[in-house]
Amino acid sequence: MNVGRGSELELDAGELKRKRDGKMIIVSMCLAGIKCNYKGQSKPNKKVIELIKRGKAIPVCPEQLGGLPTPRSGARILSGKGEDVLDGKTKVISDDEKDVTENYLRGAELTLTVCKEHEAHVAILKQGSPSCGKGNTQGGEKERKLVNGDGVTVALLKRNGIFIYSEEDLENDEIWEKLQAK
Repeated sequence: MNVGRGSELELDAGELKRKRDGKMIIVSMCLAGIKCNYKGQSKPNKKVIELIKRGKAIPVCPEQLGGLPTPRSGARILSGKGEDVLDGKTKVISDDEKDVTENYLRGAELTLTVCKEHEAHVAILKQGSPSCGKGNTQGGEKERKLVNGDGVTVALLKRNGIFIYSEEDLENDEIWEKLQAK
């Protein structure tokens, strides 16, 4: 199965399944080299791709799982905090001013479902995304900008005990060794 036309990662379905002798890691699909971000581009990370090829990780895109197309309008969390979206205190608004909160919530819930189905207790997600940002996400009342806070999916996964890394964390040798041993 081709998991993304023109992607750096092309595996058949059997290669994406791992024997039940260990836990899986959930990774952002764009980090796997699959063109799924809001611009219709990917942000390939060699270490993430290596984990997938070794059968240790499953790529997901919460925004696509939530029903958003690729490409799509960029989006921001009004308060800059995914936790506030989960608690109904704020919304996710696209650059063309559409309320896409339900898409982000649905995508986060479906990503959590994938984590549970594959016994994943760790995720490596794309920094700066309104879904996947860990510590930095897209926020702002009037225009999109990078702000402190977690994305919607990161907030939900953290609430459910899933440990989050960003692609930036993979530069730490100790973290990388730990992930390879999973």
